Amino acid sequence: MSSVEVELWDSMGTDLTVANAARVSFQKHHKTLTEGDVRLIKYLAKHKHWTPFGHVQLQFRVKAPVFVARQLVKHQVGLVWNEVSRRYVDDVPEFYNPELWRIRADDKKQGSSDEVLERDSLVFMEYWDLMTKAANLYHHMVEDKKIAPEQARMVLPQSM
Repeated sequence: MSSVEVELWDSMGTDLTVANAARVSFQKHHKTLTEGDVRLIKYLAKHKHWTPFGHVQLQFRVKAPVFVARQLVKHQVGLVWNEVSRRYVDDVPEFYNPELWRIRADDKKQGSSDEVLERDSLVFMEYWDLMTKAANLYHHMVEDKKIAPEQARMVLPQSM
């Protein structure tokens, strides 16, 4: 996974946009408006679930590691946020694989310096080994032990 992928998904929007925004948690998307979508929109309005209605201006699909996504949320202005939820979707986790590791800055103002760790460093292998172990444990918990995905997701790292 590259660090961030952004795609303009819709502009201005329709009732279908609202229904699809509400279904993001289940990783579902309809191509045409159905009676079920109309019922869903009425339910959302009645129960004051307002975030799907915020998607009817500009809607972006962003794919980013958790640690990057949290910075996007921190700096958003006038936007709403829905995301694929591991409570409902338990597909194979993807992990960000950095091309380099920057060395910590002495002054800590930006956190890192321009100096980078050598590519053949053991850290690269240790990092990927940890990501693999986390994914394997998650899979074992959900598939073999039948643990609820909403709990099993706790073992997944922020680089997902």
